[in-house]
Amino acid sequence: MNIVTEWKSIRIHFNKSFKSSLHVSIASVDPNNTPTITPIGSLFLNDNQTGFYFEKFVSKLPIHANINKNICVLGVNSNSLFWIKSLFKEKFSTPPAIKLYGELGEKRKATSKEIKRLDRRMKLTNGLKGNSYLWKKMEYVRDIKFTSAEKINLGKMTAST
Repeated sequence: MNIVTEWKSIRIHFNKSFKSSLHVSIASVDPNNTPTITPIGSLFLNDNQTGFYFEKFVSKLPIHANINKNICVLGVNSNSLFWIKSLFKEKFSTPPAIKLYGELGEKRKATSKEIKRLDRRMKLTNGLKGNSYLWKKMEYVRDIKFTSAEKINLGKMTAST
């Protein structure tokens, strides 16, 4: 999968993945070279094969980034209707999952534009108590530079995606 020429469809996929799963999974490697996965509900992809996530609750990713900055982000479109249609047709119209490989950047203060993107995403939950606990006072982000992308292969059902 060409990350540059297919970036727009990758971004669309990750938006659908977030809407259906409310998170993506970021895999990293700990100091003992043991892989670990962290669910992230605040990943945003930019226009130029980069992205960022808000770093408020994560504890292991920052430690791992000091040793090995390489990560893999998995976005799965978990929408039930998408899967039912695909199972009925015996093929997926778009990839059911995509992995993005990249490198973590440094933690930095979020810009007002980034905070507005988060507020817009979480707008539907604004009146709920949990919204304040989880998404208010998000101050720091960590940049990600993506280097490659890979569609998940599920045999003949993904052959044409």
